[in-house]
Amino acid sequence: MLSAYITHADCARHEMGADHPECPERLGAINDHLLVKGLLDYMVPYDAPLATLAQLGRAHASNYVNELIDAAPKEGLRAIDPDTYMNPHTLNAALRAAGAAVEATDLVLGGQAGTAFCSVRPPGHHAERSAAMGFCFFNNVAVGIRHALDVHGLQRVALIDFDVHHGNGSEDILRGDERVLMCSIFEKGLYPFNGESAVGDNMVNIGLPSRSGSDAFREAVTQHWLPALDAFEPQLIYISAGFDAHREDDMGNLGLVEADYEWVTRQLMQIANRHCQGRVVSCLEGGYVLSPLARSVAAHVRVLIGAD
Repeated sequence: MLSAYITHADCARHEMGADHPECPERLGAINDHLLVKGLLDYMVPYDAPLATLAQLGRAHASNYVNELIDAAPKEGLRAIDPDTYMNPHTLNAALRAAGAAVEATDLVLGGQAGTAFCSVRPPGHHAERSAAMGFCFFNNVAVGIRHALDVHGLQRVALIDFDVHHGNGSEDILRGDERVLMCSIFEKGLYPFNGESAVGDNMVNIGLPSRSGSDAFREAVTQHWLPALDAFEPQLIYISAGFDAHREDDMGNLGLVEADYEWVTRQLMQIANRHCQGRVVSCLEGGYVLSPLARSVAAHVRVLIGAD
């Protein structure tokens, strides 16, 4: 069964100003590299739909959603926080990014795809239930997770977040939800400056010191994530796939390389094959230097789609 590749042209129309690291070129670099490497031959393309208010409302407060819709500018840029801006196309891009996670969930649980990769922006894992922040507007992966739980009726879903920054928004939305196990690795001392103390029993947060490198990353996964995931026995795995921990990305300083993303994806696929028929939905988060981003996504996707 081929995997799903979900994206949309609207996601490249969202811009936050010259020299902003979360730029439209990210998606082009990913698509071009996957094409050159032949990985798109193993994937079926889908256009991301617009998320509905009902879908967003399972993860976000309705007044926040309405306020963000009202904040969309007709022209120019509007600051939502010091790092996060809306242009006239941002709202549609954010709705497509959240809608991609819903579409991926439907495809994978409906048996039309074994796995799915959502190549979308803006990212989502910093978006809290009632706040946009950190380049994020809607929490794409949380919208997908709640769709799997509340619409498809799953009882156990796992979220894996390996961005260099802690997914505070996902934690805010999903903490205390016993149907969800969230496992996160991030660099200590970076934005959003939290995560080292888990706020819920369903959180496995591992903050790593700067310059930890590959060995510490793999040890944390092996000692903390994998036993928790095996004990939880998820029916579906979501990945907040951030690639800004790469040693060539100046957003952080963990010092990971493509082989680490390949390795961690392989560990997660083994968990998925044991517990949830190989079903995995991956959503793009961080990664801001184009070449290492594209190479790291390819390493991740190669394993995700079984082309390794």
